[in-house]
Order: sequence, then structure tokens, then C-alpha cells
Amino acid sequence: MLLLLWSVVFLVALALYLRQVYSRFSAYGVKTFEPVPLFGNMLRITTRLEHFAEQVEKLYNAFPEERFVGRFEFLNPMVVVRDIELIKMIAVKDFEYFLDHRSFVDEKYDPFFGRNLFSLKGQEWKDMRSTLSPAFTSSKIRLMVPFMEEVGELMIKSLKEKARSSKNGYIDIDCKDLTTRYANDVIASCAFGLKVDSHSDQNNMFYQMGKVASTFNYKQLLKFFALTSWPNISKVLKISLFTESTKKFFWDLVMNTMSDRETKNIVRPDMIHLLMEAKKGQLTHEKKGVVDTDAGFATVEESSVGKEKIDRVWSDIDLVAQAVLFFIAGFETISSAMSFALHELAVHPDIQEKLYQEIKENETKCGGKLDYNAIQNMTYLDMVVSEVLRIWPPAIALDRLCTKDYNLGKPNKDSTQDYVVRKGESLMIPVWAIHRDPNFYPEPEKFDPERFSEENKLLIKPFTYAPFGLGPRNCIGSRFALCEVKVMIYQLLLHMELSPCERTCIPAKLSTETFNIRIKGGHWLRFKQRQQ
Repeated sequence: MLLLLWSVVFLVALALYLRQVYSRFSAYGVKTFEPVPLFGNMLRITTRLEHFAEQVEKLYNAFPEERFVGRFEFLNPMVVVRDIELIKMIAVKDFEYFLDHRSFVDEKYDPFFGRNLFSLKGQEWKDMRSTLSPAFTSSKIRLMVPFMEEVGELMIKSLKEKARSSKNGYIDIDCKDLTTRYANDVIASCAFGLKVDSHSDQNNMFYQMGKVASTFNYKQLLKFFALTSWPNISKVLKISLFTESTKKFFWDLVMNTMSDRETKNIVRPDMIHLLMEAKKGQLTHEKKGVVDTDAGFATVEESSVGKEKIDRVWSDIDLVAQAVLFFIAGFETISSAMSFALHELAVHPDIQEKLYQEIKENETKCGGKLDYNAIQNMTYLDMVVSEVLRIWPPAIALDRLCTKDYNLGKPNKDSTQDYVVRKGESLMIPVWAIHRDPNFYPEPEKFDPERFSEENKLLIKPFTYAPFGLGPRNCIGSRFALCEVKVMIYQLLLHMELSPCERTCIPAKLSTETFNIRIKGGHWLRFKQRQQ
């Protein structure tokens, strides 16, 4: 009887607690989907019935008259902002209220993720941003194009050999595997000064560690949710996103490379060199009057935060953490954009042919020389990449942590109360859903590079296109990412013709097996060597 009594008391207390938690939005007239006790709005995601991107888009579309709506990540309320003017206020004008991202890890137990630019908060983030900002200007990226080209040549060589040895003269490939190997080799070269050929040496250590560190399978997805939703429990259990072997690999890689370069006085224009310069305080901003060449429509500009002069001394852990971040972003995010670009080009042969003609014309004009200027001057290539990043943005949503109470105003015209986001609560800018909103992009599911033609791109409403984020906390590596994607497409289309195969998923549907964006069944396409 006593056990039964206590069970009833516990259940009643739990019910009252959940009722209080899940009334956070309804008390102010903020619309949301009905939460499931303990799961909130996460049940269909955790049971792999729905992808996160699909759920956010569904929520965004369900309440078209709302300035913002609500969702629950288990027990945590999160505002999803729909109104573009409000997004502008949050991302730029009132940025200091939303300076930080949510905490994913305890930097004490996971410094490689807890101390990187994405995870740092407040003044430390500002200082690190200012320290690293000069490393990502066009003048620095320009020096890395030869490294990208060298990696691309190895990829093309491998594809041609496989095509020649096939019975039919073509090969069917999972493009996510292809682009991940390419991105892996580029980041190995451009960041760490290593020559890796993942197409011939398929199980090299660098590639294996990249897969472990950047792929969010179902088990890692659950761990990620635990880290974001119950950070205190995660601290007690000492949960880390990285295995000890992964941490050791990156620590040894960065520290040994730096030591070797200092001993042998090696200078190579890559990220390791730039981090070494940053540690010495010798990484400086461009001189006044030097214009940083526009790298394309999707490029984000550096804010005043990133242009401040910083004399701060960073530890070795801090430098390794930034190198790991470059690696994960380069390994996963860029390869994702590439794989979707190849998919769209394969299923739209008219667009592929038009782009191929521009590439061939540029190849003739430049005498076969591929450099930064040539890539940036290709108008249609930029239009295609811009549209890929619209319809398949690698960052599904942008999260912001409220650092001090902020009044969002009324959720809709009929509301009587303002909604105040409390310090420590989070909000989300649903990039994926905004990019697919027919009010901003007619026929949003249609892949149409003409949206970004010289005349049409002027019609795109500011703050409705954000593949690399918004405001001062945007992606610092947008120039590098865009350049790498363009170089890869250039080299691939110059030598190979892409088409769908029997395993190509048409129309593309997202896989629910991972938090990353993937096509269900794989990114399978057919590659056939062009007749030069």
C-alpha cells in the first residue's frame, strides 16, 4: 500500500510538473504542436519517423499568420521565429541578446568541441572570431586553390580508371561517398598540409577519423539530444561527442605538425600555418583599402566583431579545437552541399549542359589554368551553387541562446500579451523552411538557378537567404566552402557526364537514419567520361 501511495504521489507530481512545463507557450497564445509527455515534439524524430528538417518545415507552414511559434525539445521550450523583420532584429540589431549558441558539451570533458569557435561564448567568442577572421579572406583562400585542384585531379583520375575498366563504359556511384572523400582530402591538404588520396587508399586513418567525428548516426543523435536537453546530467555522466582515440588523433596531428614546421622552418599557406600565426599574434587583417573579392551571392560578410584587433594569447587546446572544427565543417557540411549539387545537375540535364558549356568556355579562355579569379568570374556556376544552397541548406536551422530577457512582442495580431524569452532559453531561425517558403521563392521545390541571375537576385528579400547564417555569428568559412564546392563541380563536369541511374531517388527524400541531410537510399548517380 505504501509503495502504491508513493507511486500515485509521484505520478501526480510528474503530471503537474509536465503541465506547467508544457503550458509555457499556450499561456501566451503562442501556437505549437501538441507535445507528447517527456518527449515534447521530439517523438517522431527520435523514433526515426521524421527528419528534423521536415518537422521544422511542417511547424513553420502550419501557422502562416504567426510571427513566431513554439516547439519543445523534450522538456525545453524553443521559439521558432517566422517573421523576417524579427529575425533581422535578433540576428543583427539586438545581437547582444542572442550572442551565443546553446551548450552541447562541457568544455572540461570535451575541450576539442567546447573550446571551438562554434561553442565559445561571450567575449571569448568575440576574441576568437577576431583572431581567426583574417584567415578566411579571399586573399588567403586564393592560395589554397592549387591544393584543391590537386585533390580534384586525383579524384578524376580514379573515376576515369573505374569507368574505363567497367563493362558498360560508365559507373554508378554513391556521390556522398565520393564528395566526402574529396572534402576529406581537401581539408587534409588545406588545413593540415597532408597529402591524402582517399580514392585509392579508401581506409586511410584521416578519412576514418573524419567519419567518426562528423557523422551523426542514430546512436550519436541520441547522445546529441542528451547533451543539448540535459546538460547537467551529461556533465555528471561525462558524455563526450568524441572518443578518446579521436581526440588523441587530432591532438597528435596538430601538435606534431606545428612542432615539425617550427623545427624545420616550413611555411605552407594552409590552416595550420594560419593557426601558428594566430598563436604568435601575427595573423592580421587586410590593410585598409584592400577590397576582399566577393566570392559569390551566398558569401557572408564579416561584421565589426571580427575586425577588432585582439592581443589575446591562445592555448594549444584552443588551437587544436579550431583545427578540429575546420575539419568537421569541411568533412561533412561541404561534402553535403557537393553531393546535393551533383544530384540536381544529374536530374536536370539542361542545367548541367549549360554549366558544362560555361566551364568549357572558361577552360579555353584560361588555357586550362584553374585559379581563384577564374572560378569567381563564372556567373552561371555561382547561380547553380546558390540555388543548391537554397534548396538544400547544410544548416537546417540557426540556434541562438538568449543571454538576457528579450521581449519578442505579440505572436500574432490577435494576441493580447507580449512573449518574453527568458535568459537561458533558446530560439531557432528555420532556414530550411524559409528557403522553401513560396512567399519568398515561387515554386520552392523546383531547382531553378535563374532565381540568382543578375536581375533576379536583386528581388530576393534580405534575410530570407541564409545558407551560411546571419549576423555577426555567421559562418566564418563561407568563402572557403564556396570555393571548394565550385572547384569540385568545375573539375568533375569538365571530365564526367552525370545522369540518374536505377538507384537514384527521384524525387529526393531525406533519410531519417541520421541528423545530417542525406537522400534516402543514398546519393546514387551514373558517371560517364566525356569525349574530349
